[in-house]
Amino acid sequence: MKIHFKFLAIVAVMAGLLASFSLQAEDAEANKALIERGKYIAIAADCGACHRQAVENGVPFAGGYAIQSPMGRIIASNITPSQQFGMGNYSEAQFADAVRKGVTQDGRNLYPAMPYTAYHGITDDDIHALYVYFMQGVKAADIAPTAVTRLGFPFNIRQVMWGWNLLYRSEKPFEQQTNLSEQLNRGRYLVDVLGHCSTCHTPRNMLMAEKTSLNLSGSPLGGWYAPNITPDSSGIAGWSQSDLVTYLKTGHLAGKAQAAGPMAEAVENSFRFMTDEDLNAMAAWIKQVPAVATPVATKSAQPRLLTDINNVIIGQGDPSSLADYSQTNGAMLYESACASCHGHQGQGTSDNFYPSLINNSAVSGPGPQNLVMTIVEGIHRKGSDSDVSMPAFAQQMNNGQIASLSNYVRSQFANIDDRLSAEDVQTLRHGGEPPFIVRYLYWLIGASIVIVLLILFGLMRLRKR
Repeated sequence: MKIHFKFLAIVAVMAGLLASFSLQAEDAEANKALIERGKYIAIAADCGACHRQAVENGVPFAGGYAIQSPMGRIIASNITPSQQFGMGNYSEAQFADAVRKGVTQDGRNLYPAMPYTAYHGITDDDIHALYVYFMQGVKAADIAPTAVTRLGFPFNIRQVMWGWNLLYRSEKPFEQQTNLSEQLNRGRYLVDVLGHCSTCHTPRNMLMAEKTSLNLSGSPLGGWYAPNITPDSSGIAGWSQSDLVTYLKTGHLAGKAQAAGPMAEAVENSFRFMTDEDLNAMAAWIKQVPAVATPVATKSAQPRLLTDINNVIIGQGDPSSLADYSQTNGAMLYESACASCHGHQGQGTSDNFYPSLINNSAVSGPGPQNLVMTIVEGIHRKGSDSDVSMPAFAQQMNNGQIASLSNYVRSQFANIDDRLSAEDVQTLRHGGEPPFIVRYLYWLIGASIVIVLLILFGLMRLRKR
């Protein structure tokens, strides 16, 4: 009997250990799934595009990348679980406040270059998954950014953001709308919250807050122009849902557009890794947002005839001509720098590897910003189907040459006369026209001081009575 009792006891202990191991395995699998979910949320929120090192193939999320804002360069922070330089000491509640409210662990206000104005709607479950991913699924990088954010007065006073947040920061959670389908609710969450599309594609008011009544209708963006993506004829009315999905996933759409600049970064770091189901949800939501009409480029009264240089009107140019950048004539510059890929008539190649410049959104857009910046910075984009690279001409051409080339391309292939000047190109290369608050900052400060002094003077006069 004693032997039988011992045997039963051993069996019970073994069963308990097996159950414990099974529970631990289930917990490990659940935690692994949670980390994977958090990783996907980080991809959909495009965290990696900004919070990267300012070097090629740098450590993910280690910070140091400079975000060009109208107020100056904002350096992205280290968001790895490094306790010295990153978020290793953040509790989940502190992490949530940083993401959704723009407030750091020590109470400092973040600038809205960190899109907490959109992230405020991230659900509690997604915040939890995101926190677990960054704390357990990201390798700690004990690296301090080589640069720090230094903005001019008064933007360097972070307490100023308290008043801005009071006016423009929302703390309303995201809620499913009962009148929308599951797909549209998902698309709305991805576009408005995680994808924060409005931070680039919505124009800003005098205090640099989004004009919600003009949601997604296009806005200047550091020299570039984020186009109107509402279903208006001046936006993407001519794009199907499938077109949008293809563009988000690959970064190009034959005969319509190629992603460059910030949009190419979004494709490379975010959209190409998202599921087709989510991309379709985003496209479905965008296709039914309120249409907003915006100005389009004015066409010339008379259509332009394509200039026939070197008496060659079909095929591609001669690659050996790429060495000559001494020209100031737009047509000759095009032949020297562009025709070998895009063709003498701007037709591109039949496989669309080199895109056509005819019916191309960068060429026929409402302004020349995207064409100029593409010439200046080139294109470096990884999509789901291919890697694309176009050389930058910032060092080979001066501002006057870039203006001449842009004028020629817009005139020849879109029938648009811009009369862009070297000074215009210089402005775009330095971030575009400064916003109202930057242009008139000191006037506003002066006027505020005068108003305060007048109020004080009036109060003193009243006290004397």
